[in-house]
Amino acid sequence: MLFVNRYYAPDLSATSQLLTDLAEALARAGIEVAVLCSRQLYEDPRALLPAQELIHGVTVRRVAGARFGRDRLLGRALDYLTFYLAATAALLELARRHDVLVLKTDPPLLSLVGWFVAGRRRIACVNWLQDVFPEVAARIGGTALPRVLERALAALRDRSLRHARVNVVLGERMRDYLVARGLAAAAVRIGENWADESAVTPRAPADSVLRRRLSLADRFVVAYSGNLGRAHDAATLLAAIEALREDPATTFLMTGGGVKMRWLEQRARESELTQVRFEPYQPRAALADTLAAGDVHLVTLLPQLEGLIVPSKFYGILAAGRPVVFIGDPDAELAQLIRARGIGVAVGCGDGAELARVLCALRDDPEERAHMGTRARTLFEERYTLKVACVRWRQLLIEAAASPERSAAAERTASRQTG
Repeated sequence: MLFVNRYYAPDLSATSQLLTDLAEALARAGIEVAVLCSRQLYEDPRALLPAQELIHGVTVRRVAGARFGRDRLLGRALDYLTFYLAATAALLELARRHDVLVLKTDPPLLSLVGWFVAGRRRIACVNWLQDVFPEVAARIGGTALPRVLERALAALRDRSLRHARVNVVLGERMRDYLVARGLAAAAVRIGENWADESAVTPRAPADSVLRRRLSLADRFVVAYSGNLGRAHDAATLLAAIEALREDPATTFLMTGGGVKMRWLEQRARESELTQVRFEPYQPRAALADTLAAGDVHLVTLLPQLEGLIVPSKFYGILAAGRPVVFIGDPDAELAQLIRARGIGVAVGCGDGAELARVLCALRDDPEERAHMGTRARTLFEERYTLKVACVRWRQLLIEAAASPERSAAAERTASRQTG
């Protein structure tokens, strides 16, 4: 089994931790697992991790490349390009006839590398899509590429996905989007993300070390944990924080990083919003404690990205047994699930007053918060544990390795559909 992603543990990004969870679980199950990645850390491009090591039964091979980091578009593009080239060369050397090659979506369009290597080495290729590029970048203004080039990249991406044995997506709308672009339905499989049930369990807020350290024991804590980036709505959150400026009972605890986290911190400082606290990314070992610090947790996704991204922090919140307050499209797939299972509330982007009202209502109803948290943990145990995910992934990988005709059949079907 060969996994490819730009980052691998030790790391703090949520999607890289998913890879760590899965790779180590498969290794414990007796499957030979290798990971190909860069020598960087998510928040430290200057890091130079070992070129090769064995981590909990997983062989990790790291390739060198540019290390400009994520802040500037040109530097990020150069980082991507050098990783593509180095990863392609390393995979051609490492891949063996019976391997299954699993490629994530960091950097974007990694499926093109998989298409080339799988064809040359005649091995099964599985794409694990955490997002859909270049559409994501285009819809949030993260690329200056001409529209004709964006369309060409999307078409090339689609072709690479058609040549894969199977493509794993995070939800129904992401699946529907790719099928609408011409992929055969049989070649697109939903594989929802998860959290590690042994690492994150429900804890009382009073038991959180972070909460005690910040002297928040008597506050209603609205928490956000992880990356707050271009795909997220920070403006609505800022409006709610400003609306609750004079509320002595409520504190916003923002833990993590990202371009919009830095923007929010600057605006909070300029406006003297003292009821919002900012903390850096916390170590993986502190995740359960960090999640326990919040009475409710925020999740956000810009409406134009619906069907292209599913926020990964959602699963950890469920594992922690906390209500979810979603800021995004009220008709989003995640919003519908939250309402259907009674695990939180959804608020539309741009409605800071409604977000403030919802938070006040949750603050004043601890009994309903407790019920929401219990229902959240129940849903998590039903669908989103690491154990459930590993069973699903192990079966998928066995099928991929045993069915070399699947990708050719999918390609023929897709060709007829689009012809």
